[in-house]
Amino acid sequence: MSGHSKWNNIKNKKEKSDAQRAKIFTKLGREIAVIVKAGGPNPDSNGKLRDAIAKARSNNMPNDNIQRCIAKAAGETGGNDYEEITYEGYGPSGVAVIVETLTNNRNRTAADMRHYFDKYGGNLGQTGCVSYMFDKKGVLLISAEELPDEDAVMMDALDSGADDFSSEDGIYEVLTAPENFSAVREALEERGYSFLTAEIQMIPQTTVELTDEEDLKNMNKLIDMLDDNDDVQNVYHNWDE
Repeated sequence: MSGHSKWNNIKNKKEKSDAQRAKIFTKLGREIAVIVKAGGPNPDSNGKLRDAIAKARSNNMPNDNIQRCIAKAAGETGGNDYEEITYEGYGPSGVAVIVETLTNNRNRTAADMRHYFDKYGGNLGQTGCVSYMFDKKGVLLISAEELPDEDAVMMDALDSGADDFSSEDGIYEVLTAPENFSAVREALEERGYSFLTAEIQMIPQTTVELTDEEDLKNMNKLIDMLDDNDDVQNVYHNWDE
């Protein structure tokens, strides 16, 4: 699931086809399963699971699906063991790209990543080659449609411990330090807020604009191929779309 922009996925998220939604739910389910196996099935004692549930809900995953994923993971013994691997590289014209994966076959995933980057005008780099260009932040996006009092929302967010607040295109964006994300999200939930996005993301410090038509086509294809890969959980980049 691409997390490369503040705003560009919100409307598209609501318009996903059934097949696209099913793929997103599968990736969310895998993430929940890994977290349950590591920290247990009780969200009261597993903060990462609480965050994963909030992320799933913000992606419109039905609660029944979430609970089934938790119950299945809690009852499983053995089976596939997934590991988290992050890949970094460059897209066309030096666009910085970070790809977070969950895989049970690191050789397969590494080969896929290298193939995608090579095919679409980029190259896979070493760990750390682009991550320094990004800041890790908790991101909460809230629809302003039913909450027209921007000042009130901002005060609630800052009172809850948020680091920053902004408003654009009918969306309120609340940013937190990663370590404060859960507390801020839960404080806002207690105040009755729901979220279009609720997750920790990598936010680019600066962005790159592409003007060449071939670069634009290749960058779009690279993102599509990464998003479509079953092992890929999140894609971040600094392309100014």
